[in-house]
Amino acid sequence: MGWFQNLTAKLFRRDEEDGYGDEWDDEEASHQVDYHDKEQRNDYVRNCLERIGDATKEVENLTFEYDMVTSYLKDMEEIEALPPEESEQLKECAKRVALLQDSKADFMERPHRITDEKYQQIDRMVDEVEEGYRKLSETEEYQELIRQDLSRLDGEKHAYSYRRNEVMHTIMDTRGMAVICVVALGLCVLLLLFLQFFLDMDTRAGYLVTAAAAALAITLIYVKHVDARRELHRVETGINKIILLQNKVKIRYVNNTNLLDYLYLKYGVSSAQELLDMWENYKIEKEEREKFRKAELDLDYNQQELLQMLKRYQIKDPAIWLHQTEAILDSKEMVEIRHNLIIRRQSLRRRMDYNKEVVAAGSQKEIKELVELYPQYAKEIVATVEEYEKKFNNKKT
Repeated sequence: MGWFQNLTAKLFRRDEEDGYGDEWDDEEASHQVDYHDKEQRNDYVRNCLERIGDATKEVENLTFEYDMVTSYLKDMEEIEALPPEESEQLKECAKRVALLQDSKADFMERPHRITDEKYQQIDRMVDEVEEGYRKLSETEEYQELIRQDLSRLDGEKHAYSYRRNEVMHTIMDTRGMAVICVVALGLCVLLLLFLQFFLDMDTRAGYLVTAAAAALAITLIYVKHVDARRELHRVETGINKIILLQNKVKIRYVNNTNLLDYLYLKYGVSSAQELLDMWENYKIEKEEREKFRKAELDLDYNQQELLQMLKRYQIKDPAIWLHQTEAILDSKEMVEIRHNLIIRRQSLRRRMDYNKEVVAAGSQKEIKELVELYPQYAKEIVATVEEYEKKFNNKKT
């Protein structure tokens, strides 16, 4: 704002000294601006004023940053100038802060044993996790026993089915053998009758032998057939018992499976071992988080202590040193930071000088020269400057 006021004062002085009678000839045509054209002249002046305004804002921003850097450098000088005893106390406090910050960073970067979602889930049911693990383990063990029972019953059922097929074949064989015996007996009787009546042979012994052989064979076949029937009845009875047992075991299996699915859903796991792993990881994670919480409290306490010490030593911006404890502890780090700050301040100074001396001063010079070259438009130019200054001030407020 001071630049605008100075510019206005200079323009007014120029009006009083030079008057408005002289006119400039057309030698400025190469500038591509017709200064006798009011619109082009006002655009030219406003353009210069906007450059001055932009430069003013930039200088204000740079000045703020420059003052901060300068203040930081002065703080560094204050810290380095501390007496040995106070410097040692400051370093001890900074060392504690640095160690706690490193510990916090390590905790934040480490891979967590358990996700936050799982941690919260276990935390909500912490009183029933051990009981839940016991139930899950028992249910899984019982499920395995049921599977073994079903497998054993299925094996027995297959064995009984195989035996039933064997007995059925035996029954069919005895029936066939009985038919063969009857046919053979009939053929023997016919043969003996032929020998007796047509050849006049004595066949009584033949009849006796045939009857005895037929009786023995039929008896053996009958006994075997009866035994097979009994065995078939025993086997079928065994199969029926196995089927009944299978049905009972399958009902247990279904009920136990439903219970297992419910427990898995309740605890958000797929096995008892997974729940146990989650529980063990939860306990370790909880302990580590508790340590982290205590470390954060210690960090906050030591940071406050460090801030109070820095304030006591008249440090203007003590908060920034909470993140620059290495510089307090290591003189080389302090030298490096100072070097970077000096370079930053030099860069800021160059930018400030450029905006002041090149942009703003150059634009002021252009407006001043315009007034000098065209004094008849001086009041109009001054009015434009004052109008722009008001707008600029309103934007600032």
